[in-house]
Amino acid sequence: MIPQECLNWQQALSVVRHMQKLLVAQEAAHLEGTRGLRHQLSVLQSRLQRPATKQICPQLAVPLNGRMLGRSLRVGHEVHFICDAGFRLVGSETRTCRHNRTWSGTQPFCRSIDDCSSNPCANSGTCVDGNQSYTCLCPPGWSGPSCQSPIYSYVDECQLYQSSPETQICLHDCLNLPGSYRCLCPPGYLLHADRNACEDVNECDGKQHNCSQGDLCINTFGGHRCVRPKCPPPRHNTSYVKTSAFQCERNPCPMDSRACHLAASSISFHYLPLQANRTVPRVLFKMSTTRSVGDSLRFAITGGRGQGVFAVRRSDRQTGELLLTSPVAGPATLEVELEMSEFSHKVLLGKHIFKVTAFVSPYVF
Repeated sequence: MIPQECLNWQQALSVVRHMQKLLVAQEAAHLEGTRGLRHQLSVLQSRLQRPATKQICPQLAVPLNGRMLGRSLRVGHEVHFICDAGFRLVGSETRTCRHNRTWSGTQPFCRSIDDCSSNPCANSGTCVDGNQSYTCLCPPGWSGPSCQSPIYSYVDECQLYQSSPETQICLHDCLNLPGSYRCLCPPGYLLHADRNACEDVNECDGKQHNCSQGDLCINTFGGHRCVRPKCPPPRHNTSYVKTSAFQCERNPCPMDSRACHLAASSISFHYLPLQANRTVPRVLFKMSTTRSVGDSLRFAITGGRGQGVFAVRRSDRQTGELLLTSPVAGPATLEVELEMSEFSHKVLLGKHIFKVTAFVSPYVF
C-alpha cells in the first residue's frame, strides 16, 4: 500500500473554491433548464387552449360545362379542372391550397369551341357553328360537307337544309323547285316579304270570315273564331242585361234578395289568341277597377277549363294579372273564369266576373 500525502492548507483551500465554482455553475444550469421547461409548458398550454383552425381553403366553383377533379380542400392538396366535349378551358387547369388558405392560380371557365374558326367551308361557303360540329351553307353551284364539290346535277335544297333547325331555310314548309325552292305557309298565313317567314292573316278585318249575323269574329293565329257572348239566364231574383258586345250588367236587386246582392254586378267576356308553346310565365290579361269604393280588392280563379296552366297575382293595389304558367301545345281552347271582389272593412261590396277564353294556335308563329 502506497502512502498518500495530505494536502497542505493552500491546496485544500483551492479544492474547496473549485468545488464551490462547480456548484454555482451546476445551480445556474439547473435554473436555466427549469426556465426553458416552464416556457415550453406555457407555449404548449396556450396552443391547447386556443381553438383549432381548420387548415382548409374555400370551396371552389365548378365551371359551367365542365368538371372539377379532386374534393380535398386541405392545405397542400390540388384540384384539377376539365371541360366537356366542345369546350376549352380558360384559366388555371390545376389549383393548389396554399398555407395561407388561398388557392393558387385563377378561377377557370369553359368556353365553347368555335368549329368555324378554321374557315372549313370552301368556295365562299357560309359556316354555321353547331354543337361539336359545323354546317356549310354552299353558294349556287357547290355542294358537299365543305362546299368542295361542284354541282353538275339536280340539288334538293329543302332536303339538304330544312331538316335542321340551325340551317332551316323556311319557317314552316319548303317546296323544292328545279334549281331553287319556295317556302310555304299553312292556311291562315301569308308568306312574308322576306320569302321565308309567315305572317297571320286577319280574317276579321278583311271580312274573310264565315260568322253568322249576330256573331262576333275573333282573329286567331292561323284562323278565326265566331263567338256570341250571352248573359246568364235569370236565377234567384238575379238577372242581367247586355250593355255592350262583351259586357253584361246586373239589373237592380230586390231589397230582400240576399242571393241577388251576392251575385256579380258585372260579367265581361275576353278572347285571347295565343301561339303554341309560348315561353312562361307570361301575362295574358289584366283586370282592374276604374272607380274604387272599398278599401281592398281580391282576385281569384273560380272556374273554367285548363285551370292547371293559369295563375292569378296582384300587380298593384288596383290591378290583378292572369298568368300563363305552362306552355300549351295547340290547337286548344282554354277557358278560365276570374273573380274580382271589392271589400270595405272586410264587408263585400260587389263582385266582377271576367270570362277569359284563349284560342291556342297549332303553330308557334
